[in-house]
Amino acid sequence: MASKLLLSQLRNITRPTHHRLINPNFIFPLKNQTLIHSRPYSDAPQPPPVGSKPPPTNADSAPTHKKISSSLNQAELAKFSAIAETWWDAEGPFKPLHVMNPTRLAFIRSTLCRHFGKDPYSAKPFEGLKFVDVGCGGGILSEPLARMGATVTGIDAVEKNINIAQLHADLDPGTSSIEYLCTTAEKLVEEQRKFDAVLALEVIEHVAEPAEFCKSLSALTVSGGANVISTINRSMRAYATAIVVAEYLLHWLPKGTHEWSSFLTPEELVLILQRASISVQEMAGFVYNPLTGKWSLSDDISVNFIAYGTKNTE
Repeated sequence: MASKLLLSQLRNITRPTHHRLINPNFIFPLKNQTLIHSRPYSDAPQPPPVGSKPPPTNADSAPTHKKISSSLNQAELAKFSAIAETWWDAEGPFKPLHVMNPTRLAFIRSTLCRHFGKDPYSAKPFEGLKFVDVGCGGGILSEPLARMGATVTGIDAVEKNINIAQLHADLDPGTSSIEYLCTTAEKLVEEQRKFDAVLALEVIEHVAEPAEFCKSLSALTVSGGANVISTINRSMRAYATAIVVAEYLLHWLPKGTHEWSSFLTPEELVLILQRASISVQEMAGFVYNPLTGKWSLSDDISVNFIAYGTKNTE
């Protein structure tokens, strides 16, 4: 029953031709825990994979260290470190993100201008607002946000990514003011940093603990602020297109970039965001047109999708 209610609500928040917002007072039912895929984003300890090293003892892991690194996935960090120099190669491994970026920005401009009461047709609609781009990579999202007037902080756990992002930003006076930091969302929380909007695009599928990660995103957001998260649905269609086709047939991405078991369904994302005090207000899918080579927004969230939410007032 809870699954049917979630699916019904998701139909209401997926982005149609006209904007449609859900009732902000709606509470998603959490009683049916079978909705949650057996993936380590719950607060309960997870069994180690077969053949893995045993977990560290209590003496080996101080509470503060666990708090800082709870969402990091070292294997994923290594993947992106290996190809960091190619972030600004529009024909390289990150070509899909470069092609998708205008569509991602269209969703961000529309939803956040509405949220903050800004003019979406203004050259700098985000002037006066503080944004953090979590998992910024080489800065391909941070830079256009800065050009739209936002005071941007870009963070990434891979030092090579931050170095590339800083070098590229310094080439343009319009982006040289971006604050790039090699750090994690958890560390920023410890520093008590706060932002009007927190964005994490194509990141959550690469972290070890999505629930802890979302709690950190929430803690970084001012009361009543905005959150934007995009990822890939854990569907068979996503496996066929995002992994088999994109990685093994068309070679758009290096093989092994994604693991299907690490994807989240829209229902799961909504649930863990709700538990982190973030209410999803709108969701849209990204659809690729092979004839034009461009992406567009759609209400089809079966593969790539993006969600806009608001931090619950405290």
